Amino acid sequence: MSIIKTLDLIHDFLIRDESDQVAQVTRSLDGVSLEIEKGSFVAILGHNGSGKSTLARHLNALLAPTSGTVWVRGRDTSDPVNYQEIRKSAGMVFQNPDNQIIASVVEEDVAFGPENLGLPSETIWERVQRCLGEVGMTAYKEHSPNRLSGGQKQRVAIAGIMAMQPECMILDEATAMLDPKGRREVMEAIHKLNREEGVTILHITHDVEEAVDADRIIVMEKGRVVMDGTPAEIFAQAEQLVALRLEVPEITRLALALKKSGMPVDTAALTEEALITEIRAALEASNDGHVGSAFPGNAVGSDGHAGRTFTGNAPDVTKAAQITDEFSELTGKMSVASAAQETLQGASAVRETMQAASAAPELIRFDNVSFTYSGSPTDAAKALKEVSLTIRQGSYVGLIGQTGSGKSTFLQHINGLIHPTEGTVLYRGEDIAAKGYDRKALFGRAGLIFQYPEHQLFEETVIRDVMFGPKNLGLSDEEARARAEKALLRTGLTKAHFEKSPFELSGGEKRRVAIAGVLAMQPELLILDEPTAGLDPAGRRELFEMIRQIHEEEGVTIILSSHYMEDMAQYADRLIVMHDGRVEMDGSPEEVYGRRDRLTEIGLAAPRMAYFKDRMAEAGIAVASPCLTVEMTAQALMALYHGGKASAEQADAGNGTAEREAAENGTAEREAAENGAAGREAAKNEAAGNKAAENEAARNNAAGNEASREMRRDDHA
Repeated sequence: MSIIKTLDLIHDFLIRDESDQVAQVTRSLDGVSLEIEKGSFVAILGHNGSGKSTLARHLNALLAPTSGTVWVRGRDTSDPVNYQEIRKSAGMVFQNPDNQIIASVVEEDVAFGPENLGLPSETIWERVQRCLGEVGMTAYKEHSPNRLSGGQKQRVAIAGIMAMQPECMILDEATAMLDPKGRREVMEAIHKLNREEGVTILHITHDVEEAVDADRIIVMEKGRVVMDGTPAEIFAQAEQLVALRLEVPEITRLALALKKSGMPVDTAALTEEALITEIRAALEASNDGHVGSAFPGNAVGSDGHAGRTFTGNAPDVTKAAQITDEFSELTGKMSVASAAQETLQGASAVRETMQAASAAPELIRFDNVSFTYSGSPTDAAKALKEVSLTIRQGSYVGLIGQTGSGKSTFLQHINGLIHPTEGTVLYRGEDIAAKGYDRKALFGRAGLIFQYPEHQLFEETVIRDVMFGPKNLGLSDEEARARAEKALLRTGLTKAHFEKSPFELSGGEKRRVAIAGVLAMQPELLILDEPTAGLDPAGRRELFEMIRQIHEEEGVTIILSSHYMEDMAQYADRLIVMHDGRVEMDGSPEEVYGRRDRLTEIGLAAPRMAYFKDRMAEAGIAVASPCLTVEMTAQALMALYHGGKASAEQADAGNGTAEREAAENGTAEREAAENGAAGREAAKNEAAGNKAAENEAARNNAAGNEASREMRRDDHA
């Protein structure tokens, strides 16, 4: 039985000129026909601008069809008489929580919906307490939503819809602003509603990991449904998903990388258990059935886990380097060959990079900084607590932490939007809160991109919006326009965007305009607060690559907060972890993600591949190399696979010789042992020589990178 049905649904957005005449028609839905079964869990995927949110707004009568029909529980959504009953049945959580939070107290906001349903007070408050608990916001029930972080607001919005107990919940990128723990808690809550209470879930998301456990996945493109099936059916079509600017789950990406590099694994694997079984079988086969040799019960890897370990010289990774262009686009990061090089350099290169960074000039210093938001007694909580740290010029710093940990407050201190309650913030050695400090100059040197870029776009056209900053610095119209055009082109926009309204653009384009507005002021520091939230995978990848290029080519210092742990591992040189207003950890990605137990305790997580490495070790597959990305993990496993094949060939040859010699001479066993010892000694010498060469190469590479960064800084100065 279907709860929602659409037939030939078309929706056109009309853009009118100053005389209220239609100037442009944009078709956002084009003939959508589908049925959603009652009690099902449906994930809807698609890149930004594919029509997902427009479809969602039709499903609870926020929009009316241009043509075609939408029924919710048999009621036509185009008939105003049905609006109230439709909206009781289909509750919606928007991507931006500010669009649906209206009360001045958290628990009152959650109670608003049930109150409008006319429920008894006892029922209302029971639901409020239960739903706040399910999203982890009970401690904030008496707080003002205005004092919450973006992720905390989103939890409140979700609780408000849950408290109404609709038959169908529609979530439009509702987890985009959440930290790993918050995302996990919300997904568990909505799966529980679906499983135990039969609530129909329509989950619009860019996070394919959240779609793996859905009953059904619908993929949209240009306002049409282009794919529709089970997760296994959809994710098996990786190349088509890439063409649609999407991706597949990391486990499937890893299976694809291994398969295309020569390891015989099933690329349809969607779970860790399934892929580990495939990898183990492939590694056993690479030893020609010598299971004991491949997985000795008493062998211990360099990370302390039992099993087979690769620690020596990597074999030829030519096959791994030949992964197709489609998969390189799919991963959106480095190729397996690049990952191989990074893995070979290892911790030595990381240490040398950190040492080189420590020699750069000091740009920012926090000296025992605390900050308390003023307001009612319940809101008077410290957002920052005794923070002391230094950020040096030319660095790329990633900032991670649970929602409400103080990240945004920390970032807003850097360019003086807010000042410490206690302590001092120094920019190039000067107290930015001191009387007489030139804050206008600071705003030009330290540019901040907010969580929601539309909050800092306000002009009628894109070009005028980007010109605003340079003009405030005193530049002429000609100079400001020249800078604005250069910055817009630098961010990947075209001249066709210049005269458009910024509010016509997609989410990713708005972020580019916001970044261009800061770049046009030619800052030496770029601060980005959750810049990729809500972007599709390709858009997120493109934005991170753009930021990387700005950092490397122009020497701009980057401070970026994000909940995407894999991207932080890929791009940042240093990670700062915040928890409860304090700096919990500070180090390289390898160092920070190595403390996985503590990350879990404070509501965060390491990249999934780090946990997958642990699961492999438990299954007897111990990998000594760092595994923070799919590419690094694939390279390490291919090294094991090729190494196992070589070991098996050597073992077979040695066993055959030993048997013949044993038949001829009783001393063969002793000779074999002596030969084996000599072989091991030779292997050790060779490994040591190769390792020394690798370390020397890593040092040369780090020195070269630092020299190029130094030249970029000199050029910039």
